[in-house]
Amino acid sequence: MTTQAVPAPGPVEEKQHMVLMFVGLMLSMLLAALNQTVLSTALPTIVGELHGVSDMLWVITAFILASTITMPIYGKLGDLMGRKALLIAAIILFMIGSVIGGLANDMGVLITARVVQGLGGGGLMILSQAVIADVVPARERGKYMGMMGGVFAIASVAGPLLGGWFTEGPGWRWVFWINIPLGLLALAGAVFFLKLPKHSGKPRLDLGGMALLAIATTCLVLFATWGGGKYEWTDPIILGLIAGAIVSAVAFVLVERRTAEPIIPLHLFKDLNFNLSTVAGLLIGVAMFGAIGYLPTYLQMAFSVNATESGLLMIPMMGALLVASVVSGQLVSRTGRYKWMPIAGGVLVAIALVLLSTLKPESPLWEICAYLAVMGLGLGLSMQIMVLIVQNSFPLREVGTATASNNFFRQIGATLGSAVVGSLFASRLAELLAARLPAAATGGGTPGGDNSLTPAVVGQLPAPIKEAIVSSYNDALTPIFIWMVPLALGAAVLMCFVKQKPLATAIEHDVLSESISEGNILITADDADSEALVPASRSGN
Repeated sequence: MTTQAVPAPGPVEEKQHMVLMFVGLMLSMLLAALNQTVLSTALPTIVGELHGVSDMLWVITAFILASTITMPIYGKLGDLMGRKALLIAAIILFMIGSVIGGLANDMGVLITARVVQGLGGGGLMILSQAVIADVVPARERGKYMGMMGGVFAIASVAGPLLGGWFTEGPGWRWVFWINIPLGLLALAGAVFFLKLPKHSGKPRLDLGGMALLAIATTCLVLFATWGGGKYEWTDPIILGLIAGAIVSAVAFVLVERRTAEPIIPLHLFKDLNFNLSTVAGLLIGVAMFGAIGYLPTYLQMAFSVNATESGLLMIPMMGALLVASVVSGQLVSRTGRYKWMPIAGGVLVAIALVLLSTLKPESPLWEICAYLAVMGLGLGLSMQIMVLIVQNSFPLREVGTATASNNFFRQIGATLGSAVVGSLFASRLAELLAARLPAAATGGGTPGGDNSLTPAVVGQLPAPIKEAIVSSYNDALTPIFIWMVPLALGAAVLMCFVKQKPLATAIEHDVLSESISEGNILITADDADSEALVPASRSGN
């Protein structure tokens, strides 16, 4: 495979290019991040109107599952083919899913839309991070990764607010339609501002590995989603899913050992920092998505706030995440020290989970805000730094694959967190509602029974029935928080064993890239027979 060199621009053009390119990447990341949060406050109304409360967890799980499966594929193909065309394709695919969601008239179509969105969303998240590694040395990358983490924080604040406003205003379908103008902006940014190396030659695709990875991931998620809820743990279907996950995982390893371009190269697991950061990221992913995925729904039902107010209550967490992410990134760039951050982050997440488990319907709202702020600080100190540790452990020619592999296992954690917590929440809620509500309320008191409960419907019910529903939502979710505390503590313990490696201050000369920092540019080539090698000095390193 060969690469084509690009001419080095002047200092002013370099800065303009870097700014415009980074804006384009942030738009792509915003598109994916906003999609994960804008539905949170609208979800109770959506599933109520579509008569699908029992399928609520699939609206979240479907997106995470699809994006998880595609992450390693985008990462590997980006390393082999270049990232620009893939990013454009991911944006278009995401927009198609948004159109399907905007037109959905039942839960089946809505879940299908989320799958299509996930197929594009996996590329948006991975490729945006990998492109930064293409153009920014690891030592300076902390501040850029911090700003990317800030995009998640901003989206996490704006998403619930927009979701609530759309639900109470023009309608919940606008949580999908909003992706069209944003997608067009991200598409324009990728087309016009993203200047990356062009790869020629036909890459060798690991089709067998891709198929086996998809089968193993799907079996694992279905096992976590259905087990103990829709099916008993000893049901033949659940046992079959376990067997399918194990067999396909073993076959995947065997295939990856022999294929020329494995989608997840097994030699990645020889690196201690990769293993520790990946497992810790998986544990944090379980805790993060398990805890916050259903909080807006819980707040609307248990605290009788509307959709917009439940979004406002999430602001302390996202504000703290933004501050922690940006500040930690700046500290890494200035000092080169990073090991302590994810350790402290894991401890803070554990503390937040303990605090959230104590919530009651009569708890003051400031307590909720304070507990969520602690969660945000922990996540801000953890997530992006773990990605940076992984990227700093491998040469640039593998940074996309390594980043995607790390994010794949983190998303496995997110998928399991959403699926397991959602399954436990839904089954516990159904049991509590059946036990506490009179038959008249579940069978005829509300259209569709308790499968069509929305915040608006609950607010109009008689006080005894409303109290039973509120207490059921509270008692169904809050005990689950304490069960996830060991996961966050385990992540903190694992990060204690990370080796503090010096962060690279320049882009390696083994892959063509542009590195722009403080007005300086470095262009290198990846092939031994490549004729283009343009040296450049770097100031401040």
